[in-house]
Parts: sequence; C-alpha cells; structure tokens
Amino acid sequence: MTIKLIATDMDGTFLTDDQTYDQARFALLYQQLQLRGMRFVVASGNQYYQLKSFFKAYPELIYVAENGAYIRDHQTVYAQHSFSAASVAAILAQLKTIAHLKVLVCGVNSAYALTTTDPQHVATMRHYYHHLAVVDRFDAIDDAILKFAISCPPAETDAIVAQLRTALAGIAEPTSSGHGDIDIIQPGRNKAAGLQELGAVLGVKLSEMAAFGDGGNDLEMLREVGLGIAMVNAQPDVKAVADQITTNNQQQGVLTAIAKLLAN
Repeated sequence: MTIKLIATDMDGTFLTDDQTYDQARFALLYQQLQLRGMRFVVASGNQYYQLKSFFKAYPELIYVAENGAYIRDHQTVYAQHSFSAASVAAILAQLKTIAHLKVLVCGVNSAYALTTTDPQHVATMRHYYHHLAVVDRFDAIDDAILKFAISCPPAETDAIVAQLRTALAGIAEPTSSGHGDIDIIQPGRNKAAGLQELGAVLGVKLSEMAAFGDGGNDLEMLREVGLGIAMVNAQPDVKAVADQITTNNQQQGVLTAIAKLLAN
C-alpha cells in the first residue's frame, strides 16, 4: 500500500494531555515526509484558528477543521459547508429544551457563546476557539455556521446524543468525543468526507491515506482510509474499526507510527 497523505486528529491523538507535542521529533519526520512527497494534514473537530496555532512553522499545512466542514490552508479555502438559516433555527430551538447544556455556535469567522454562559466555561473554551465572541443572542449572529459544540454533564452524554439524533434527524447529526462533549454537525459532513473532498483537489484517494484518531468523530475517517490507526487510549469502538493500534497520545503514538511507516 502506498501512503501519500497522513491525517491526524489532535486532542487525545497527536497532542499530549497538556496540549503539546515533541516539536523537534516532528520537524525531522515532517522533513522526511516532504522528501517522499507525502502530505501531513490535520483533521479535527476544532476551530481552524486554534489548530494552526500549533504549527506556526508550517504555513503550508492544510486543515480539515470543524469535522470536515471547513478545509483550508494559510491562503486557500478548499471547502466550506454551512448550515442553512432554517437548520440553525431548528437546532437552537431543540437545544433550548435540554437542561444543563452549555452551547457554542461555531462559525467561519468565530465561535459564539451567550453572555449568560458560565464565564469559567467560556475561558476554558478559549483554549479550543481562539476566535470566540460573547453575544446577547444567537439569532443575531452574522456568520456562516459550521457546527455546534455542546458541553453537558458527562454521565448524560449518551442519552443526550440519542435524544438529539432523533430530534434532529435529517437536519444535523450529533457526534461525541466523550467526556460530556458533543458536536452537532451537518449530515454526511465528517472527517472522512472532508478528506475525500481534499483528496479530490490533491489527486489522492482515501485508499492512499493513513489517519490517526481516538474519538467518535474519528470513526468514519479510520474506517474509510487505506490505513486507519487508533491510539491505545482510543474509545473501544474506534479501536474496533482500526487497522492498527499505536501507543498512547502521552507517548507520542502518532510520531512513533509515522516513523514506522517511513521505515517501511
């Protein structure tokens, strides 16, 4: 199998728990990838502006951000998929009916929290959304909406996902990375779809890609690429669809597996 592109999730996968990675080791591996004409792509549910902050020395990197809804590099937007105004209104109406939710609306230009949101939660979210505005009303936002990011009590995650899957059928799909975090994404918009779209631009098939992940929003990507690699710390259902398992994110499992790929 010839691998022409390597895609990685970030939180719980490429990054250690303190949101860092071995930059010197990555620089050496990245140089080897470039010499072989292999692309390195970031595929994450997170915001583009946050993701690129980890790779300031690599302005040419392409990001499949917001679970595939927004694909771009420093200069070029390759794809942008947003919810219709009617879908945004329907989703917000549904979220209002569920207690204990903290909601972020994620647009192309910024993410948005309400002024009534717990300030501590907003401060935490700023680590993941470097462009985050606090607004009085969600219905006054002037932006293309890519996804919704919800935080709920961890024990209620599965029940809320199931409730939203039914309530939003045909409008949106809830996906969970566990730990009380739920993303509401556009139907059919996931990391695999994003990589396929990017591959069409770059001339790379999904079967010529390797991908790394640990959470529910990585399932389609690991299932559909030529080589799906799960972290040993991944959710059981993610490990079940993977072709290989690498060491955990704390041990830089992605870099270890890339080194093995290059050695072969």
